[in-house]
Amino acid sequence: MQKLKVGVVGAGNIACSAHLPAYQECDNAYPAAIADIDYERAKSAAEKFNIPHAYSSVEEMLADADIDAVDICAWNNAHAPVCIAAAEAGKHVLCEKPMAMSLADALAMERAVKASGVTFMLAVPGRFGYENMYLRDMYERGEFGDIYYAKTSTVRRRGTPTGWFTDKKTSGGGPVIDIGVHGIDAAWYIMGCPKPVSVSAGVFFKIGDYQTKGVGRWQGTPCPDNKFDCEDSGAGIIRFENGAVLFFEASWALNAPEHTDVLLCGSKAGASMSPLTIYGERNDYLSTDQITVSPKNDKFKLEITHFADCVLNSKTPKYSLSQAVMMQRMLQGVYDSSNLGKEITINE
Repeated sequence: MQKLKVGVVGAGNIACSAHLPAYQECDNAYPAAIADIDYERAKSAAEKFNIPHAYSSVEEMLADADIDAVDICAWNNAHAPVCIAAAEAGKHVLCEKPMAMSLADALAMERAVKASGVTFMLAVPGRFGYENMYLRDMYERGEFGDIYYAKTSTVRRRGTPTGWFTDKKTSGGGPVIDIGVHGIDAAWYIMGCPKPVSVSAGVFFKIGDYQTKGVGRWQGTPCPDNKFDCEDSGAGIIRFENGAVLFFEASWALNAPEHTDVLLCGSKAGASMSPLTIYGERNDYLSTDQITVSPKNDKFKLEITHFADCVLNSKTPKYSLSQAVMMQRMLQGVYDSSNLGKEITINE
C-alpha cells in the first residue's frame, strides 16, 4: 500500500499524546520527519516514535526531508506561517484546530493553499467520533427534519491550562478558541454546516490565573512572554442563513457545574451527544432512545487515515479548506462581537 510521508511540526503535547501514537496505527501514512524550535524535544520525539529525521526549523525540514505533507501541531501563532511555507513548497497540509489565530491569518493560508493546489484539512477529531458520525448520518438521512436550534456546552469549573495557552499573542484566545471550538463545530457539522450570518457574544476575564487547590491543570509549554491575557469563559449565539440558531458556552474557569454536551433540536427529532440520546416519537408517543457506540474509537487514527486517503486518492477532506475558513469567521465573530459590545455580521 502506498503511504503518505508526513513531516510533523511541533513535538509538544498534541503531537506526542495524540498524533504520533495515531501514526503508529495507520496503514497509509507515517511520520518521516519532525521539526520543533526546541531541537532536543524534536530529537527526543523522533527517538521515541522511530522517526528517521529531526529538525530545528520548518524551513530546514522542507528543504531537506523527503515528505509529501506537513502535520501542524505547533502553537496557534505558528499555524499560518507553517501552512503557507508548506503550501509554497508543494506539501499538503493537516492543521490542528484552530485554523489560525485570526481571520486575516486564515485568509492568508487559504490564498497560499489555493495558489499551490495542495490538499488542506483542519484537524478536529470530534468529526471522527462515533457519536458525531452517528448523528451526522441521521442528518443526511433526513431523520432530524429541519434542525433549527442547537446548544453546545464545554464548561470546566476549574481547568485552565498553563503555558502558551493563556498567552493571547501565542494562542489567539482562551477557551472559546481552544475547547469551545469542538462543541461549536460538532453542532455546526451535524446541522449540515449552514452559512453563519451573525454572532452576538461575550468573553470574560473574571477568574483568571486562580490558585484553587485540589484541581489538575493541563501543562502547556511555556512561551516567550507567558502571559495570562485571554478570556477564561465565553458565551453567545450564532445565527445562520437558514434561520437556525446555535447557542454556545465555553470555559476554563467558571463558578458553575462542569458540563460538556451538544444538543440538537429538529422538527422530526432531537439529540444530545453526552450520552448519545435521541428524542423523538414512536407510534404517536414520545420516545427517548440511548444509543451505544464503542468507547474505544481512535479519532486521531481515523482523522489521519482519512487525510492520507484524501491526498493519495484525490478526495475532498471531511473538513475542507472552505469549512475551516468559515469556522474561523465564526470564532473571529465571537471576539469581535465581545470587543464591540454588539451583534456583528459575518461577511465573506
